[in-house]
Amino acid sequence: MPSEAFKREDLFVCRKCGDCCRGYGGTFVDETDIEAIARYMDVDRRQFVTKFCQISGSRPVLAQGANGYCIFWDQLCRIHPVKPRMCKAWPFIASVLIDPHNWDIMAASCPGMRTDVPASVIRDWIEKGLAESA
Repeated sequence: MPSEAFKREDLFVCRKCGDCCRGYGGTFVDETDIEAIARYMDVDRRQFVTKFCQISGSRPVLAQGANGYCIFWDQLCRIHPVKPRMCKAWPFIASVLIDPHNWDIMAASCPGMRTDVPASVIRDWIEKGLAESA
């Protein structure tokens, strides 16, 4: 079925369950994300990184609480208006282009993702989203 027959919301509708805010790996934040979140929280960007991030390799990621969730998750995202680009893109992320089965793996813990759609349609929407965010 052609991807034009599907809208983005036909493939994913956020159920606000928070499952994407939990787990190993964390959410990488770039300079734009850091600046926006720090401003939103009314803290200095250096203070934001020190207090609310962990370093993975050489890159900052949002810290996780003892429960495994992002520290900004509290039944809803507390920084939703300025959430990082990585969060805004979910689940339309580049790793699915590398291996389309990643969509199904992610969908196993995300009730808002459809798996009854051809991989080519999902791939088209991810490519479109990545092009728009570049």
